[in-house]
Amino acid sequence: MAVLSQLVDNVVVSTIELTGPLVQIGRRGDCDLRIDEISVSGQHALIEVELNAYLEGAVDYYITDTNSTNGTFINDVRLSGRQRLNSNDMVRIGWNLFRFLDEEENSLEKTAYILEE
Repeated sequence: MAVLSQLVDNVVVSTIELTGPLVQIGRRGDCDLRIDEISVSGQHALIEVELNAYLEGAVDYYITDTNSTNGTFINDVRLSGRQRLNSNDMVRIGWNLFRFLDEEENSLEKTAYILEE
C-alpha cells in the first residue's frame, strides 16, 4: 500500500492512503485529498493507481497535474504530463510538501532478478 505523507518542517502532519483507482487532489470539497489553501487549485492533480503490466500483483502510481495555476512538482522538477511516482519522491502541490511512500516497491526491488547477457 502507498501513502502520501504531508510534511511541515520535515515532520509528518498527516497521511492519506492511496487506495485508487483515482485520487483527486485539490481545494474543492469533492476531492479525495482536500487541501484548503490558496496556492492549491480547485482540481490540482490526479493520482492514478494501476496494475503493473509486467509484475503480477504489483501496482504503479502515476501523477498528473490537471492544469493547476501553481503547478505540481516531483523532486523539485515541475511536472509536465503524466509521471510514475517512486517511493520517497517528494511531491509539492502549491506550497504543500508530501513524501510518496510505497512499501511494496521496496520489497519488489529486493526480489528482482536481472538477467545478464
